[in-house]
Amino acid sequence: MMSSVSSRDKKESQDHDVELQPRLELANNVQARIQNPLYGIPREKLLQQADDFTREYGFEDRSELFRKAALLAQSPKKFEEMPELTEDEKEAIRRETTHRWSQTRALYMTVFICSLAAAVQGWDQEGSNGANLSFPEEFGLTSKGDLGDWIVGIINAGPYMASAIIGCWLGDPLNYYLGRRGTLFWCGIFCTISVIGSGLAQTWPQLFVCRLLLGLGMGPKATTAPVFAAENVPANVRGGLVMSWQLWTAFGILLGVTANLILYQVGPIAWRLQLGSAFIPAVPLTIGVWFCPESPRWYMKKNRYQDAFKSFLRLRNTELQAAKDLFYVHRQLIEERSALKGSTYLGRFFDLFTVPRLRRATLASWVVMIAQQMCGINIIAFYSSTIFKESGFSERDALLASFGFGLVNWLFAFPAVFTIDTFGRRNLLLFTFPNMAWTLLAAGFCFLIRTGSPAKVPLVSLFIFLFAAFYSPGEGPVPFAYSAEVFPLTHREMGMGWAVATNLFWASVLGITFPRMLRALTPTGAFAFYAGLNVLAFVMILFLLPETKQRTLEELDYVFAVPMRKHVSYQLTEFIPYWIRRYVFWNKNVELRPLYNFDEVESITVFEKGAGH
Repeated sequence: MMSSVSSRDKKESQDHDVELQPRLELANNVQARIQNPLYGIPREKLLQQADDFTREYGFEDRSELFRKAALLAQSPKKFEEMPELTEDEKEAIRRETTHRWSQTRALYMTVFICSLAAAVQGWDQEGSNGANLSFPEEFGLTSKGDLGDWIVGIINAGPYMASAIIGCWLGDPLNYYLGRRGTLFWCGIFCTISVIGSGLAQTWPQLFVCRLLLGLGMGPKATTAPVFAAENVPANVRGGLVMSWQLWTAFGILLGVTANLILYQVGPIAWRLQLGSAFIPAVPLTIGVWFCPESPRWYMKKNRYQDAFKSFLRLRNTELQAAKDLFYVHRQLIEERSALKGSTYLGRFFDLFTVPRLRRATLASWVVMIAQQMCGINIIAFYSSTIFKESGFSERDALLASFGFGLVNWLFAFPAVFTIDTFGRRNLLLFTFPNMAWTLLAAGFCFLIRTGSPAKVPLVSLFIFLFAAFYSPGEGPVPFAYSAEVFPLTHREMGMGWAVATNLFWASVLGITFPRMLRALTPTGAFAFYAGLNVLAFVMILFLLPETKQRTLEELDYVFAVPMRKHVSYQLTEFIPYWIRRYVFWNKNVELRPLYNFDEVESITVFEKGAGH
């Protein structure tokens, strides 16, 4: 399902092989060098390639523009020294650093639509949270003992099971045939019809089937929306804008718990309205997606370069910036196609585990996605109302406490907008996981306080809210933003399908098992179990997760070409000893040797040192 390489692309790739000495290997970057794909090409040859590009793809009338774009793409730091650029063009490039949030309306519209997709995800999740207090009684499940617990768990896990088994894997073919926008339209329809059907269900099997249908919209949506945003957003703000997936998922959770609180007193139909109300954000998503420009990288993958340039023109502030990105992505796409040859659905799937560059991205995305379930956030997101009732809350107070959880989860997602591209993905995770572990453990021990004690309810709430406060700027936004950027364009849909399927499969396992775990281990035992998993996740992230902040999507090919053993060795021999000397023994003079070596000619103007720390 991948576009074939044109004869021009093959010739350019061969020319590039000769000119780059030594040429970095996308499969085995043992020197950990990060290199611009245009690095080392002589000026006259580069300009000739720009002219060839304009003739090949029908941009002859913009020949001078693409000549300047090629020079800028090769040496973005040296734009001040380029006599070819006008002062207005230089000022626009300066503003990429000085006014990095000054982006086009079309770009922010794209991010908004992707954010609506996330809000649908959060509201769907919370509708079942509130409904858990009443639908089991409606369908006679409370009298079935252990069997009833398992049925409730299966109903809650239904969307996640369907997403992991079918929905996420539909993302690749849907994106191939329908594009990013068409796929989100498909998802909006399923996320509207299925939740309305859930509210009208007359038996628990009917409710379960509707929840499964929801997964056919939820899976492709979760794989496509972060990729759609990542492909449209410039590198220097990509993390901050793509992480809006988590910000708006948290906002959707807040809207869901608000709806639960408003609707719980309406009588026996409360759970129907709580489940069905999730259609509200799905409708503007379904309509609004057509007002966004399609991903230019998707157009390029389909060899539709004229359409790709039109999209870039809507997404960038100037023609020069649009032309630079088009030419730069084109050159790296040639590299990817020559190194990563998966051309069929099954071929691309097996590439994820057999091609070294892809295998490292697959492992990293698996780690960050499974860690989101290991941290325990969804035992609270799915069952917070049930958990709070276990600690002695009334139904009303349990829903109020769930609202407080949703509010904290949303508010504390905002700091990540400003830290994910500066502090970095890895550092956010390494800081927040130990704090999630102790807060979850403390919340579990608070359940041991005798029932009726005035301290029990506020202490349980306090530590659960603290847990959410640490989760929201770290493991909340990072997994989807990270997974959306680590795979090359040739395998991006398949890779994101793998990552989201991992996340939602374990979410379904959690949803199925937690009601029974809560009964068997008590809240204290269940919370202690997940606190231990936080520690395990911290170790996995420390050794297996490369940093990606402020690198273009194309430069990440070289980051993930670094052998994983080199990354693990660096953490053991450099990072951990540095951290102990610096923060345990307070030696301020110690320096950390960077993992990655950036060539002099780079493709971004920020982030000077080691992405490995």
